[in-house]
Formats: sequence, structure tokens, C-alpha cells
Amino acid sequence: MRRLVMKMSISADGFVGGSNGEIDWLFRSADEGTTGWVVDTVWRAGLHIMGSRTFQDMVAYWPGSTEVFAQPMNEIPKAVFTRQKDFRIDPAHSTTALREARDFRGIKQPDTPPELGNWREAEIVTGDLASEIARLKSQPGKDILAHGGAGFMRSLVALDLVDEYRLLVHPVVLGRGLGIFSDIAAPRPLELVETAVFKSGAVATVYRRAS
Repeated sequence: MRRLVMKMSISADGFVGGSNGEIDWLFRSADEGTTGWVVDTVWRAGLHIMGSRTFQDMVAYWPGSTEVFAQPMNEIPKAVFTRQKDFRIDPAHSTTALREARDFRGIKQPDTPPELGNWREAEIVTGDLASEIARLKSQPGKDILAHGGAGFMRSLVALDLVDEYRLLVHPVVLGRGLGIFSDIAAPRPLELVETAVFKSGAVATVYRRAS
């Protein structure tokens, strides 16, 4: 059985986005070390899963990108979780996170949508979250890597579906924002298996279920 791994950038006070989904703060502490750590994490996956808003952001960004993250994001199979029975890919979709990512890198929205490649082949999952995650875990292959957004991650955490947390903690305090751990009913012990400190002040921490 393969594991579900959550990768998330998080502030020092535990938020994954500002109150309106802002993520500009995480770009300020990105450096060569954090980039390498995230790229390694992404390449370990056999399947990327995400909520529908994050999927629309990514499908609008990665197919036309030449960044170091683009190859694993474009090549590795994807699944999108949505309650929309008539979900459709829309590269013109835009959220605060997508706009801030483009602004930080000085990338303009393309005049014509890029070729979407295997993003068009993403599995659209509309069933019960816990049952569908169990189904995907039972399949052979490398780990399942969960991306955002905050609501999707919060649901995975609340249902105790995550086997490993790969958290990149950024040196910033937001004070308020979007959290992913607020719906846990009782404490859950974790085992620390890896840490890495980067020049920017960001710290990578990897936790697994306590044995």
C-alpha cells in the first residue's frame, strides 16, 4: 500500500495562506536549498492530488513553465478532487495564489493557453474523500503527494488520511490566515524523521505517524 504525503509551505505561526489566500510571503524566503528540497519531494511522487482550485491554478501555470519544478509537475499523473459533477479544466482560471506566483517571477498571463499535455488526462474524483483516498493508496506505485488548497488539506488532516507531513516552515508570522490543522478532534502524536535548515531561515520538517 502506498502512502499519502502532504507537502505544504507554512508560516511560523501555522498558516498556509493569508486571510484571502495570499502566498507572497513564502516567495521571500525561497532559496536554492528550499527549491532543491521541494523538487526532491515532488519527484518522489507517483501521483499528484489536489483540490479543484489548486488544480486550475496549476494547469494554468505549469504546462508553459520552464522552471525546475515544471518537469515533475507536468510528467507525473494527477488527480483532482472536486464536488463539481461537471468539472472542466479552465486554464483561464485565476486566484490570488496564481497571480502572486506570476508577479513574483515576472511572468505575464499568456495570450493563448499552453498545450496541457497529460493535465488533460487527470483523473477527476468526486466520491467520498476517505474512500477515494483508500482506493488510491491500495494501488501499486510510488507515494501520493497532496498539494493544496487549504480546504482540501484541512479535510485530509481532519480525516487522518495523511501518513507523512513534509512541511516547509517559513520565517514569517502572519497573525491570521488559513490553517489546515484546526479541525482535528484530538491530539495525534507524530515522529520527526527529517529536518533541514536553509540559508533563508526556512526550515523543512518531515513528520510521520508515531509508531
